[in-house]
Amino acid sequence: MKFLRNLLASVMGTLIALGIIFMFFLIIASLAGSSEDVVRVKNNSVLEISFQEPIKDYGGQFKFTDLQWEYENYNGLNNILSAIDHARTDDRIRGISINNSFLTAGSASAKAIRDAIATFKESGKWVYAYGDLMVQKDYYLASVADSVFLNPAGELDFRGLSSEVLFYKELQEKSGVKMEVIRHGKYKSAVEPFLSNEMSEENREQISELLESLWDTFLADISADRNIPKERLNRLADSLGARTPGLALENGFVDALFYTDEYRDLITRKLDEPTSEDINLITIRDYAKHVAQTRGAYGSNRVAVIYAQGEIGYGEGSDDYIGQGVMFKALRKAREDDKIKAVVLRIDSPGGLALTSDLIWREILVTRKVKPVVISMGDMAASGGYFMAVAGDYIFAEPSTVTGSIGVFATIPNMHELADRIGINAEQVNTNRHSTPYSLFEPADEEFRELAREQIEDYYREFLNKVAEGRNMSVEAVDEVAQGRVWTGVQALEKGLVDELGGLDDAVKYAAEQAGISDYKTIDYPVYETSIEEILRGRSGVGLFRSKQELLKQEIGEELFGILQNIKTWGEQKGVYARLPFEINIR
Repeated sequence: MKFLRNLLASVMGTLIALGIIFMFFLIIASLAGSSEDVVRVKNNSVLEISFQEPIKDYGGQFKFTDLQWEYENYNGLNNILSAIDHARTDDRIRGISINNSFLTAGSASAKAIRDAIATFKESGKWVYAYGDLMVQKDYYLASVADSVFLNPAGELDFRGLSSEVLFYKELQEKSGVKMEVIRHGKYKSAVEPFLSNEMSEENREQISELLESLWDTFLADISADRNIPKERLNRLADSLGARTPGLALENGFVDALFYTDEYRDLITRKLDEPTSEDINLITIRDYAKHVAQTRGAYGSNRVAVIYAQGEIGYGEGSDDYIGQGVMFKALRKAREDDKIKAVVLRIDSPGGLALTSDLIWREILVTRKVKPVVISMGDMAASGGYFMAVAGDYIFAEPSTVTGSIGVFATIPNMHELADRIGINAEQVNTNRHSTPYSLFEPADEEFRELAREQIEDYYREFLNKVAEGRNMSVEAVDEVAQGRVWTGVQALEKGLVDELGGLDDAVKYAAEQAGISDYKTIDYPVYETSIEEILRGRSGVGLFRSKQELLKQEIGEELFGILQNIKTWGEQKGVYARLPFEINIR
């Protein structure tokens, strides 16, 4: 019997090993195929703008340390904008078809794509948009088209922007688990949900002004392209004047109500093709890959574009969070490479750990002493993200960029009340007065709070000083626009927090001018190091395997998943944070 058990175990072990090896080769084959396939663009093609996944600034380059092999994603905003720009002069591309539902992108990213399509139209090529379901951001993107079509049984959402902030004070009281909070800044309301059950007037004021500024940008662009006055658009939003396809048509939001086959027939006629089956559609992702792989270099000079995207944490960093590891490597590479004449740092971050922000700030400053460093802000560059930005020579922001939030806070979980309820008592034995700085099971005393408050104040003063130095402002002037308050790019320009409104291309051109070069190509960083083991665990950005977070999101829905992630993030935080001052969902 023992022999049979051993034999069975050996057979099972062999099968498992063979399965792992087989999976390994499947991964290699998949990666090799995805990177080496050449995308062919046919004559008389239509570029289809449709996004099935969240849009990041940078898709990422990945190096497999165990294979010494590199792979690149072409789904970042950088590749999307480059592709649309290239299509403008590509004779094989006749026009653009926008067909998107539930666009998952920040307001600044949506505007950047919209502006790129508007520039494409200047070539004389046509742009059509179609949708079965258009939420507001979808419609904002679609409204740039020459003509917009809606399914007769579809929906178009146009009602204005709203935000929702969740408060956890009562939950803490009922559960016995609470957050000890120390902060500076009357607008630093990231921690407000743990202190109250309702929104403060200061927080309501800043969110209201933020939404009004974003909404005004939306209205201005839609008004210009649809020839509907902004005042009328506001009245239509108040009356839900696009709530049915008939009303959307009557009120000028769309040009016709078409079913999908009718829309395809329209494009068929536009292309002079015999049937709709003959339409050559190429997706934006495939075309972006084609452009990236075939676009030639211009001269030997380089402008390095370094992407800092995600929350700021501590460690190596990845395509999902900013760590000092990958940022140091990228900045040093750009600094030491003689072919690279200037650096553009593209920031899309709500902030995070103050220590890491400061470490990266210093590395930017060191790089700035060698060659020009220009900052380009994406959807947000708030708190720790803005902290890094002030180390640059010049700052560009999109009109809809969320920025500022000059302030700091610290949160420490405490479960003293829960421990009391369930009969847990913690006792400490110390050699010195402060040997135990803090216990999860004991209430925070006033001495601990005072020491923490002192650290917060030190960080806040340091933040003010660095902004004042970087922006050539007095500390008092910075403090007036600080206090943890956030601004849009338009407001930040008025307050002196940024130098100019513009996108990534504007920042690259400015950096090249500062370096005194006219013929150049851009080179993207960082290169994220990964391995087959990380892919199998679902931790890699390559996306061949779905992580446990993605599976959970599918099961419970994105909104509930977001709440769980927020609670998890707050529970894991250590140290002092410089972060966006609130958690909101803009709809």
